[in-house]
Amino acid sequence: MDTALFTANNIWMMVSTALVFFMHLGFSFLEIGLTRQKNTINILFKNIFIICAGLLLYYVAGFNLMYPGDFNGYLGFAGFGLPLPENGLTPDYASGGYTYWTDFLFQGMFAATAATIVSGAVAERVKLGAFMIFTII
Repeated sequence: MDTALFTANNIWMMVSTALVFFMHLGFSFLEIGLTRQKNTINILFKNIFIICAGLLLYYVAGFNLMYPGDFNGYLGFAGFGLPLPENGLTPDYASGGYTYWTDFLFQGMFAATAATIVSGAVAERVKLGAFMIFTII
Protein backbone atom coordinates (compact mmCIF):
# COMPACT_ATOMS: atom_id res chain seq x y z
CA MET A 1 0.00 0.00 0.00
CA ASP A 2 1.16 3.49 -0.76
CA THR A 3 2.48 5.30 2.31
CA ALA A 4 0.96 8.61 1.20
CA LEU A 5 -2.51 7.06 0.89
CA PHE A 6 -2.15 5.38 4.29
CA THR A 7 -1.15 8.72 5.84
CA ALA A 8 -3.97 10.58 4.09
CA ASN A 9 -6.51 8.00 5.31
CA ASN A 10 -5.31 8.38 8.90
CA ILE A 11 -5.36 12.17 8.73
CA TRP A 12 -8.87 12.15 7.28
CA MET A 13 -10.09 9.78 10.01
CA MET A 14 -8.61 12.04 12.70
CA VAL A 15 -10.14 15.17 11.10
CA SER A 16 -13.48 13.34 11.06
CA THR A 17 -12.94 12.39 14.71
CA ALA A 18 -12.37 16.06 15.55
CA LEU A 19 -15.55 17.03 13.71
CA VAL A 20 -17.58 14.50 15.69
CA PHE A 21 -15.96 15.84 18.88
CA PHE A 22 -17.05 19.36 17.92
CA MET A 23 -20.52 18.00 17.29
CA HIS A 24 -20.71 17.45 21.06
CA LEU A 25 -20.14 21.18 21.50
CA GLY A 26 -22.98 21.85 19.07
CA PHE A 27 -25.29 19.57 21.04
CA SER A 28 -24.31 21.43 24.20
CA PHE A 29 -25.17 24.79 22.66
CA LEU A 30 -28.47 23.44 21.35
CA GLU A 31 -29.41 22.12 24.80
CA ILE A 32 -28.39 25.37 26.48
CA GLY A 33 -30.48 27.36 24.01
CA LEU A 34 -33.56 25.23 24.61
CA THR A 35 -33.45 25.15 28.41
CA ARG A 36 -33.53 27.64 31.26
CA GLN A 37 -30.40 29.60 32.09
CA LYS A 38 -30.07 28.06 35.55
CA ASN A 39 -29.32 24.65 33.98
CA THR A 40 -26.39 25.77 31.79
CA ILE A 41 -23.61 24.45 34.05
CA ASN A 42 -25.44 21.16 34.54
CA ILE A 43 -25.76 20.67 30.78
CA LEU A 44 -22.11 21.53 30.14
CA PHE A 45 -21.01 19.12 32.85
CA LYS A 46 -23.20 16.35 31.44
CA ASN A 47 -21.68 16.74 27.99
CA ILE A 48 -18.10 16.72 29.30
CA PHE A 49 -18.91 13.72 31.51
CA ILE A 50 -20.35 11.86 28.51
CA ILE A 51 -17.14 12.24 26.52
CA CYS A 52 -14.85 11.33 29.43
CA ALA A 53 -16.86 8.38 30.72
CA GLY A 54 -17.79 7.26 27.23
CA LEU A 55 -14.21 7.03 25.99
CA LEU A 56 -12.99 5.37 29.17
CA LEU A 57 -15.73 2.75 29.15
CA TYR A 58 -15.32 2.22 25.43
CA TYR A 59 -11.62 1.62 26.12
CA VAL A 60 -12.35 -0.87 28.90
CA ALA A 61 -14.95 -3.00 27.15
CA GLY A 62 -16.80 -1.39 24.24
CA PHE A 63 -14.16 -1.65 21.54
CA ASN A 64 -13.62 -5.34 22.27
CA LEU A 65 -17.37 -5.98 22.13
CA MET A 66 -17.50 -4.18 18.82
CA TYR A 67 -14.57 -6.11 17.36
CA PRO A 68 -14.80 -9.38 19.26
CA GLY A 69 -12.20 -12.06 19.43
CA ASP A 70 -13.21 -15.70 19.46
CA PHE A 71 -16.93 -16.33 19.87
CA ASN A 72 -17.45 -18.40 23.03
CA GLY A 73 -20.98 -19.53 22.23
CA TYR A 74 -22.73 -16.72 24.11
CA LEU A 75 -20.86 -13.49 23.56
CA GLY A 76 -17.99 -12.46 21.35
CA PHE A 77 -15.65 -10.52 23.61
CA ALA A 78 -11.93 -9.98 23.10
CA GLY A 79 -11.22 -9.06 26.74
CA PHE A 80 -10.73 -5.86 28.69
CA GLY A 81 -8.54 -2.97 27.61
CA LEU A 82 -6.94 -2.45 24.23
CA PRO A 83 -4.10 -4.82 23.51
CA LEU A 84 -2.39 -3.63 20.34
CA PRO A 85 -2.62 -6.29 17.64
CA GLU A 86 0.52 -7.43 15.89
CA ASN A 87 -0.19 -5.32 12.79
CA GLY A 88 -2.13 -2.50 14.51
CA LEU A 89 0.13 0.38 13.50
CA THR A 90 0.94 -0.78 9.99
CA PRO A 91 -0.96 -0.68 6.69
CA ASP A 92 -1.75 -4.38 7.23
CA TYR A 93 -4.49 -3.38 9.72
CA ALA A 94 -7.92 -2.74 8.16
CA SER A 95 -6.69 -3.38 4.61
CA GLY A 96 -4.36 -0.41 4.83
CA GLY A 97 -6.99 2.18 5.54
CA TYR A 98 -6.00 3.32 9.02
CA THR A 99 -4.34 2.25 12.26
CA TYR A 100 -5.79 0.55 15.32
CA TRP A 101 -5.70 3.73 17.43
CA THR A 102 -7.27 5.86 14.71
CA ASP A 103 -10.09 3.32 14.51
CA PHE A 104 -10.53 3.34 18.29
CA LEU A 105 -10.78 7.14 18.56
CA PHE A 106 -13.17 7.46 15.63
CA GLN A 107 -15.50 4.72 16.86
CA GLY A 108 -15.24 5.94 20.47
CA MET A 109 -16.43 9.43 19.55
CA PHE A 110 -19.53 8.00 17.90
CA ALA A 111 -20.18 5.73 20.89
CA ALA A 112 -20.15 8.81 23.14
CA THR A 113 -22.44 10.68 20.74
CA ALA A 114 -25.27 8.25 21.43
CA ALA A 115 -25.44 9.38 25.06
CA THR A 116 -25.14 13.05 24.06
CA ILE A 117 -28.28 12.79 21.96
CA VAL A 118 -30.14 11.32 24.94
CA SER A 119 -28.79 14.16 27.08
CA GLY A 120 -30.66 16.66 24.93
CA ALA A 121 -33.86 14.67 25.08
CA VAL A 122 -33.88 14.52 28.88
CA ALA A 123 -32.53 18.01 29.62
CA GLU A 124 -34.29 19.44 32.71
CA ARG A 125 -36.27 16.19 33.09
CA VAL A 126 -33.79 13.86 34.80
CA LYS A 127 -31.58 14.31 37.84
CA LEU A 128 -27.85 14.44 37.18
CA GLY A 129 -27.06 11.27 39.17
CA ALA A 130 -29.62 9.20 37.29
CA PHE A 131 -28.28 10.45 33.96
CA MET A 132 -24.71 9.60 34.97
CA ILE A 133 -25.77 6.04 35.84
CA PHE A 134 -27.54 5.77 32.46
CA THR A 135 -24.42 7.01 30.69
CA ILE A 136 -22.18 4.51 32.45
CA ILE A 137 -24.52 1.61 31.71
